[in-house]
Amino acid sequence: MLANEHFFNKIRKGLLLSLFLGVSGFLFAQTGHDTLPSSLTLSQCRTYALTNHSLIKQSLLDEEITRRDIRIALSGWYPQLEFDANMQHYFQVPQASYPNLLNPSASAIPFPANANNTSGGVFSASQTLYSNNLLYAARTSREQHNQASENTVISKINIYVDVTKAFFDVLLTEEQLNVLSEDILRLQRNYKDAYSLYKNGLTDKIDYQRTEISLSNMQAQKRSTEESLKAKYAVLKQFMGVVPGKQLTVSFDSSKYENEILIDTTSFLDYSKRIEYQLLQTKLKLQNSQISYYNWSFLPTFSAFYENSSAYSNDQFSALFNKNNPTSLFGLKLTLPLFQGMNRIENLNKAKLQFHRLELGIDFLKSLINTEYTQALSGYTSNLNELKIAKNNISLARNIFNTVKLQYTKGIKAYLEVIVSETDLRTAELNYLNILFRVLSSKVDLEKALGIIKID
Repeated sequence: MLANEHFFNKIRKGLLLSLFLGVSGFLFAQTGHDTLPSSLTLSQCRTYALTNHSLIKQSLLDEEITRRDIRIALSGWYPQLEFDANMQHYFQVPQASYPNLLNPSASAIPFPANANNTSGGVFSASQTLYSNNLLYAARTSREQHNQASENTVISKINIYVDVTKAFFDVLLTEEQLNVLSEDILRLQRNYKDAYSLYKNGLTDKIDYQRTEISLSNMQAQKRSTEESLKAKYAVLKQFMGVVPGKQLTVSFDSSKYENEILIDTTSFLDYSKRIEYQLLQTKLKLQNSQISYYNWSFLPTFSAFYENSSAYSNDQFSALFNKNNPTSLFGLKLTLPLFQGMNRIENLNKAKLQFHRLELGIDFLKSLINTEYTQALSGYTSNLNELKIAKNNISLARNIFNTVKLQYTKGIKAYLEVIVSETDLRTAELNYLNILFRVLSSKVDLEKALGIIKID
């Protein structure tokens, strides 16, 4: 009994250890997969989005699909090997007629053309020596790959810009909440001071009631801003490719972003730096290759082939494979298209029209890029000028508020002027934040318009 009990204890411990290792491995795998920290910088948000967004993953899959398509198209240059086998039994053997040599005037003598049972196998090998289709696939393989890669870069740049703007939108709302929280604390102190003055008979109840109204409005505005922050986090998570239930917070340093708002506005607009322009140039090369393909598609296809076959036949199935009649051959094959109902000419004309259409697309794209650049530069310049004014306004509004509040406590100013100066200060602070993040967003638009956003 003791031996059995010891044996079962060892089994139970082994099962528990296996279960523990399995659960630990599962949890480790989950942790390893979910590498997103709870607090993210802008750089981390961009990196995560460029790795996890579904559009980026789809673009990368499209690249891999293109690589497979290129390999499929080029596989015709390799030798093509085949083996065919068959086995047949005739219920009615075909007949051949032979002349009666003993009596030429008599009717022909019927004779079975083959045995009741036949079987054979053919091994064949062919090698294409020249083919316009394969040459076209070889000439366009690089451009096909470049086109897929450029589409991926376009997706990455768009995600980069979207994540950046969404991040700044979240930061703006977070900073607005900080300003509102500070104002609420200030109003709460003012309310206590005004109520204390009223209780001491130094002022009437209007002052502290006005403070109470301002405080209530500020608290309501803060709640609304908190709700809007949830929506903006949802937008950021969408652009990053984060699952909706994942909790996310951003970390930032306002002074850091203030130091990063400048960009060289004298940069020359170079269309060739825009990935959209590069993609269109790649499409032009592909279309030009297609024109060349139809120009030369009248040339023949030339190939070499080799065949080795075995043939078995016998009236008795059991003796079918007793005797083999092998054959082998080598040859060259030339296929020359003589007339295809004007198919080649019409395809050639169509390819030329498509090339001309792409050329017109370049003119339109240049106009579009120039408009985008002009708007981005104008927005960035105007926002930057407003930012300088807004920063100075904060300093002025804060000095005015401190002065008016001091004068109010000494009985020089009415409390209404305190509320007005406090509102002006809050407006100046919020306006500065709005303009700061508008500058940052317009800077990203300008970088995109100039084609200087680099994706690692």
